[in-house]
Amino acid sequence: MPLGLLALAIGGFGIGLTEFVIMGLLPEVASEYGVTEAAAGWLITGYALSVVVGALAIPALVTRLPRKNVLLGLLVLFVAGNLISALAPSYELMLTGRVVAALCHGAFFGIGSVVAADMVAPNKKASAIAIMFTGLTAANVLGVPFGTFLGQAFGWRSTFWAITIIGVIALAGILTLVPRSAGAEHDAPSLRAELGAFRATQVWLSISVTVLGYGGMFGAFTYIAYVLTDVSGFASSAVPWLLVLFGVGLFIGNFVGGKAADKALDATLIVALAALAIVLLAFALTAQSQLATIIALFFMGGFGFATVPALQMRVMRSAGSRAATLVSGANIGAFNLGNALGAWLGGMFIAAGLGYTAPIWAGAGLTVLALAVIVPAAAAVKRSVSRSGAAAGAAASPGAEQPMGDAAAPDAATQPVAS
Repeated sequence: MPLGLLALAIGGFGIGLTEFVIMGLLPEVASEYGVTEAAAGWLITGYALSVVVGALAIPALVTRLPRKNVLLGLLVLFVAGNLISALAPSYELMLTGRVVAALCHGAFFGIGSVVAADMVAPNKKASAIAIMFTGLTAANVLGVPFGTFLGQAFGWRSTFWAITIIGVIALAGILTLVPRSAGAEHDAPSLRAELGAFRATQVWLSISVTVLGYGGMFGAFTYIAYVLTDVSGFASSAVPWLLVLFGVGLFIGNFVGGKAADKALDATLIVALAALAIVLLAFALTAQSQLATIIALFFMGGFGFATVPALQMRVMRSAGSRAATLVSGANIGAFNLGNALGAWLGGMFIAAGLGYTAPIWAGAGLTVLALAVIVPAAAAVKRSVSRSGAAAGAAASPGAEQPMGDAAAPDAATQPVAS
């Protein structure tokens, strides 16, 4: 494994921690600032919306700049945002810190995905992206539970001080371990060329699946602390341990999903999303049972994050290797747009008096919608591959064979065939 992938994972760990740890501390933050649960949820929703803005704007502004320098600048922004959050005397300033930190999130993972994919052989690109996203899963397995412990023991501000320190460590890791040449081939395309990738219908279908699929999982997860304590009946002290279980599911799902996506990209997405929808429906029906909740948490994390490497790889393939940077960043924004959508729907349903399991039902609905998009999108790619294979076979010598199925999708997906 190239050491640069480890450096990207360290950066992902810090960024993932600042995104996710607030979920375990939401009751404490809401109590200190004297705001409602729905208002506190804007610390998540606002973060996610800011990620969308940063994911689109920053890659467009740095198209010609060296990718390593951009990653370093993004981590500086990340550190500054978490310092603001750690010091914030008011809810409004806390929200400002969250927004500032979030601006780097989408661009970091978008550009980092391109850099990670460039470090390895073509048949290992989804796995390389999965390694970078391992930082996110490690943030859930280790960072979020211990960050929650830290916040409960010493106040939630101590958690953001710890995140700030991690950001500095990540900055040093990127500086020393990521080669300057990584992603260099993507520096040449102009902004016009990058924008041209959005003409491919498969790009938009991939982004739509990201919004709906990821929104389904995190819509259910946003208010999980309230579900665990008020519905399932767990003590608040058990929440960090339950988040560890969810994080283990994320870690395993991310690893397995990356390996599976390298072999069968669209099939991996369809299976994972179908399984996630089933898990969410079962969770919503059985949340009063502590045993059922424990099982659902693990599989919700596993199937939910099994989609992540495949979703990121699919949109990059759909754009084509020479114009993947802006599309990659846009898809990271789509992850967080889905996060915001899920959190908003969940907060709206809770405010309407539908209870803390309502966000889980909403998440299941979003996941089913994601399936409704990916199934015909995958079918369109297969038809395109079949047509391309037939045309190539006609031009080749008799008896020549053409690759079929998902394995051939990278070439087909780079063309706007479904437009």
